[in-house]
Amino acid sequence: SSTAPTAHVRVVAHSSVFRVVRKPAEFLNRSESPAIIFWGPSTKIGRDAKGTLYRLIQRVSMTYSNLSFFFISPGKMQRFDTLFQKETGRDRKKSQSWLSTGWFTMVIAIEMCDNIKVYGMVPPNHCGKRPQPKRLPYHYYKPRGPDECVTYLQNERGRRGSHHRFITEKQVFARWAKQYNISCSHPTW
Repeated sequence: SSTAPTAHVRVVAHSSVFRVVRKPAEFLNRSESPAIIFWGPSTKIGRDAKGTLYRLIQRVSMTYSNLSFFFISPGKMQRFDTLFQKETGRDRKKSQSWLSTGWFTMVIAIEMCDNIKVYGMVPPNHCGKRPQPKRLPYHYYKPRGPDECVTYLQNERGRRGSHHRFITEKQVFARWAKQYNISCSHPTW
């Protein structure tokens, strides 16, 4: 019996480009990811953007020629918004929601893979459990940063300004796990 090839892809938000570039040993040198996919508004990472992110990513791609760098097109970005509305009933812009890197990663994985293994993503009901879950950092690369559940709950309930809807997204992922071949580990759900 043969096993299917494994795709290693790193998905990076426009807001994390500088962090990745500042610590290439952590994010790029050690990466098993032959492909890095950048997402964000075209005003930030688009070829025609006046900002520096596109040019910075181009320069980094020349340094790390062993990796392939991709950008999500504006048309594809709009399709992510449309999918969010279809799955949640919420217009992303009107509800002042930001899609998370987890959202982009999950959709890309579904499009690319027959079998998806997700590690380190808590289930949608995790932050409502009693007793409350052990404190964990929201970002793995900021161990002393904000607490994951505090961040999830504040964003989910936020009404002023834009927020991520992490718990809403995880509810969608739970439905997708049944529809597509997705398994979640550490924790299992």
